[in-house]
Amino acid sequence: MKTPKLGLLLLMGCFGLTAGILGQSVGGVAYPEGYRAWTHVKSMIVEKGHPLFELVGGLHHIYANSRAMQGCQANPRVFPEGAVIVFDLLEPVVGNNAVVEGKRKAVIVMERDSRRFAATGNWGYAVFEGDGRRAVEINVNSCYECHKGAANTDFVFSSFRP
Repeated sequence: MKTPKLGLLLLMGCFGLTAGILGQSVGGVAYPEGYRAWTHVKSMIVEKGHPLFELVGGLHHIYANSRAMQGCQANPRVFPEGAVIVFDLLEPVVGNNAVVEGKRKAVIVMERDSRRFAATGNWGYAVFEGDGRRAVEINVNSCYECHKGAANTDFVFSSFRP
């Protein structure tokens, strides 16, 4: 078995790693097949010095399925059942006066389902390791505790800029 990189270990540790499994879903949240064809919500780079660097340092792309886009564009922001938001975390590669995508570190997923995920603000959370789609079982309460800070936007931090 391949040993995960230090950054991924930190990511898993901060999310409250409980176990690792091979597969296409974890905690009832499936790997988001085809998410790169969804609406791109935003990108950012989290660098050293940012409070979340140890957890999610790197190049981020946020994607939303069509249901999630309904919530992104609503005022106030309320997300419908079936909304899925993907946080694609990649290593930034700097060279030739540019920053480009490097190796994928993780795919982090939020799925809206008030029946299955009522205890965590109606959102389920999952982390999938790199390009290998290794599902990592996490303590979703840790995710929820952090996302409570965005309760006024239905527990979603990112906003869509048209």
